Amino acid sequence: MDAKAVGQRIRAARERKHLTQEELAALVDISPTHVSVIERGTKIPRMDTFVAIANVLEVSADSLLVDVVDRAASGVACELSDAIDTLPREEKQRVLNAVSALFFSFRRQGNRNFDV
Repeated sequence: MDAKAVGQRIRAARERKHLTQEELAALVDISPTHVSVIERGTKIPRMDTFVAIANVLEVSADSLLVDVVDRAASGVACELSDAIDTLPREEKQRVLNAVSALFFSFRRQGNRNFDV
């Protein structure tokens, strides 16, 4: 498992919620030092701690483990779809156009990972 990448995603989610490490620690009932070592990827949290962190940060486990779990990409795709749905019509169209262009660019280059 790439603990450093998972820790970076936890940190990014915490910062999006405008929480300090101390505040997250209090909400999850762990020490601020423990939050720090998790975010740096020095330690992998226990499952119950990981779930508590995800719940407090209001993110899916899939989004934190996206490069660790093979099926996590579909969870992230659903979250992106939900986020796109909240955009005003013009912004939504710009995002969809950009994603479509990227997708078809990969397909033209022969990257089979992007085949439907």
